[in-house]
Amino acid sequence: MASADSGTSRIVALQGAASTVIQDLLGEFATRLADAGLRVSGVIESSADKARPCKAMMLRSLGDNSMFSISQDLGPGSQACHLDPEGLALACAAVQRSISRGADVVILSKFGKQEAAGSGLADAFGAAISAGLPIITAVSPAMREAWTRFAGPFAECVPADVARSPGWIEAWSARRVTSRSTHEMIGSPRERIGMG
Repeated sequence: MASADSGTSRIVALQGAASTVIQDLLGEFATRLADAGLRVSGVIESSADKARPCKAMMLRSLGDNSMFSISQDLGPGSQACHLDPEGLALACAAVQRSISRGADVVILSKFGKQEAAGSGLADAFGAAISAGLPIITAVSPAMREAWTRFAGPFAECVPADVARSPGWIEAWSARRVTSRSTHEMIGSPRERIGMG
């Protein structure tokens, strides 16, 4: 698929950049979509302490900015990162509630090992897919095969540099968000991306 055509699926997973870069990009997308009048649901990663990222990983709700700790402190001598399954479960449940209240698009921090095993944010992905909502997420190359098995033909991987190009998120949302009232809020895709 040519880069110009990337992002034609309802579910896109960003690849090809550092995790922090992709999480920042997902946060930017959430802001731009909300500014366009869309109801954005989901969570993105945030490190409360950049100097100690493994010990301070959080998921930030895009609906209400609530924070969920997803890291366990393994003690002062530990250099390892260890996910907190309880924090992930709480974040997942919050996303599911948000979707049930009404959403136009869902942004989920990533599809990783936890999700491939059926835990983590897997149920949030499932709720969004069941609701027929467009999804933006991230997936590492190591998890691409598991992602393909999970999402099947409904998803594609998009390079982060393509997704960063001017107007990409507006053009993608204009194609993928199907609610009539939402399209009216978005306006003409050509106007939104500065082509009108």
